[in-house]
Amino acid sequence: MPTINQLPVLSTVSSGDQLPVYSPNNGDARRTSIGSLLTFFQQSFASPTLSVNLYVPGSGFNITVPTPVSQDQWMLLQPAGTLATGTITLPLNTGVPDGTTVLITTTQEITSLTIALNGATALYGGVTFLGAGTATAIRFYQPTNSWYQINADAVYGTNVQAFLAVPSSANLRAAMTDETGTGSLVFATTPTLVTPIIGAATGTSLSTTGNQVITSTGKHGYAIGSGGTVTQLTDKSTAVTLSKSTGQITLAGAALAASTTVSFTLTNTVIEAGDILIMNHISGGTAGSYLLNAQSAAGSASINVRNISLGSLSEAIVIAFAVIKAVSA
Repeated sequence: MPTINQLPVLSTVSSGDQLPVYSPNNGDARRTSIGSLLTFFQQSFASPTLSVNLYVPGSGFNITVPTPVSQDQWMLLQPAGTLATGTITLPLNTGVPDGTTVLITTTQEITSLTIALNGATALYGGVTFLGAGTATAIRFYQPTNSWYQINADAVYGTNVQAFLAVPSSANLRAAMTDETGTGSLVFATTPTLVTPIIGAATGTSLSTTGNQVITSTGKHGYAIGSGGTVTQLTDKSTAVTLSKSTGQITLAGAALAASTTVSFTLTNTVIEAGDILIMNHISGGTAGSYLLNAQSAAGSASINVRNISLGSLSEAIVIAFAVIKAVSA
């Protein structure tokens, strides 16, 4: 019989290969398979409960989880910065004991993460993105030949994970499924909004191509601060100045003969050429006795007041006006 050093070299072993052993119970030498010996070691000797492997990968990495030698495999990734892509290849399914857990954690964002199954049937609940300081934990279940996500926290979609890792306006928009438009979130009492340009919360301009519809008891008009008052001196042809979008003009109480028209100039920097002045006689004097109209120019308007009664009137009537923007093209 040749000695052991005279035997041919076997460079690769399989679980069915045989080894000689002495059996005291039987009192003689016998043989056993490497697979049986491995089963004996697994049942008789406790393996470490945790194996930690530290990696410093670059973008596009492909790291294979070591063949399980412990109950838990911790893959600690510590890249220098954000990685666009990377792959973690799981251990070959035929060499993974039931219940093996792989924990993958990273100190930097991995924008697109691939977990290669390496013979397993499926990975349920796996992630495709890892933010800086986040992790994913998966466990192997041998009867289904599959891996399962076991993180205690909820497993979110890629876009939601991206927002939680980097809570920017763009990432929040990507995480939504029914958003409209683009841009940045606004948290302010006087935000500046564009397209259309609104400016501060009170607004400086609003342009629309559709209808502006007011419902219920809403009103369309000017707010407090937009108006003013002015009183005419001497007579009803005396010019007045009031640079407001809306206001009241109290005319002089000078006599105005029946069927007579008098004109005066309202200097108002709000008025532009082509604008329309809406006017009403709101108080003072005889109701229904006056006819009002105006011709606008840049910075002013010529206002005509006609006495349509049958007699002369000497009344300090009050005219309310509002400037309405109008164009001819």
